[in-house]
Formats: sequence, C-alpha cells, structure tokens
Amino acid sequence: MAGHSKWANIQHRKGRQDKLRSKLFSKLSKEITVAAKMGDPDPDKNPRLRLAVREAKSQSMPKDNIDRAIKKSQAGEGEDYEEIRYEGYGPGGVAMIVEALTDNRNRTASTVRSTFSKNGGNLGETGSVGFMFDRVGQILYPASAGDADTIFEAAIEAGAEDVESDPGDGDENEGGHTIYCDANDLNDVSTALEESLGEPESAKLAWRPQTTSPVDVEQARTLMKLIDVLEDDDDVQNVTANFEMSDEVMAALADE
Repeated sequence: MAGHSKWANIQHRKGRQDKLRSKLFSKLSKEITVAAKMGDPDPDKNPRLRLAVREAKSQSMPKDNIDRAIKKSQAGEGEDYEEIRYEGYGPGGVAMIVEALTDNRNRTASTVRSTFSKNGGNLGETGSVGFMFDRVGQILYPASAGDADTIFEAAIEAGAEDVESDPGDGDENEGGHTIYCDANDLNDVSTALEESLGEPESAKLAWRPQTTSPVDVEQARTLMKLIDVLEDDDDVQNVTANFEMSDEVMAALADE
C-alpha cells in the first residue's frame, strides 16, 4: 500500500478523535452552503450537495448543522465564496494540491504562499502538478469492515475501480480500506457499498497521485508541519500530497 494512503488513513482516524470538531464542522458547513448555493437546495437534485451531505454525515455532523448550512445558502450566504486550487511542491519534491473556499482571494493566496515558503515548500502556478493526479471518488472503510477479499469483492460489485487495503498489523484503528471509483460514480458506488458494508468513514471526491515521492524522516517531519498548518487555515478545505512514507519513517513520526 502506498505510504501516502496509509498515512492518510491514520491521520483520518486520528483526526476524528483529536481534531477540534468545530473547525471540521465549519469546513463541512461551508462546502454544504456553497454546494446548495450553486445548485438546488435539495440534495436529491444536486449531486455536489448530496456528496457534501454524505461526507458530513460520515463525520458525525448533526442533522441540525447540515440543515442550517443549507438554509444559509437560501439566505444569501455563500455567494461570495470562490473556489481556488493552489499547486506546488513540499519538502523532498512532494507534489501538493491545496483546495480552498474563500471570500478573499488575496488573503488566501498570501497565506498559502507564506505557509509553503516557511515550511520548506514552493507554491507553483495552476497546473504545475495537477497533471500528476487523477480526480476520483474515494471511500474509506475501517479494517473492521472486513478482510481484503471481502472488501474487494463488494467494491467491484458496487462499480468501484480499485481498492487499497492495509491490515494495520492487527490494529483496526490503524488499518483500513481505501476504495476508488470514477468521480462521476461516487454517489452510486458509495450508496451500493453502504448497503453491503454499512456506512463508510468517508465518501468524497479526491485527488489520487499517479506516482509517489519517497521522503525521509526530516522531510516527512517538515512536510507534516506544512500540511498541518495548511489544514488549520479556515479557507483551506483539502490538502493532497503524493508522498511515499516507509513504515520506519511513519513509526519515527508516531513516536514524536
């Protein structure tokens, strides 16, 4: 399994326990509001909103919060938000994509550029690394959902294209299954999987790296700092990087 995916799984589960819920819910709410503003406020008639609501539910966001975010779109909120994608390189030549929703392009651009430069990275032009990633649907399940063969069969039956499974050395809190499908099929595939495997930990559009860049401990340490600072920014919705991290490097970081 690619190191970036394994670390993403570990960070995803760690985040659900440790990350401030208010910040996570704030970002989910912003996506719901913008999605509802750009289309129909009814999730059944708005694919983007449907996926945003599904992701919010997978993160245990209360229904009242979801309804409130949709209502904000009808009250005029969300109309000033602009979707921006930043691309650049982190420590060790790692390619990175940063997705933001902002009401102030200059503020966000300045913050993202400064964060890259202060943490061993360089912000590039739009398109500078995007060609190194594929836009896909990504669905996460914990190791407890089933063994690799069971998950693979269920995923293919549901219309998925690929599955990466990590047993987590017997620790279900660290292992997991990452299921990939065509971006346009995400809602159908995740719905079918929910019927056979139960509710996923996450179901959303993502950038999947075509190749990965290995990082050593020092590069990984700086890279994780860069990612953490970016994700802590209220304007930043998602950060994707194509790093490859060995078990030894992950173990060294985990001990810090």
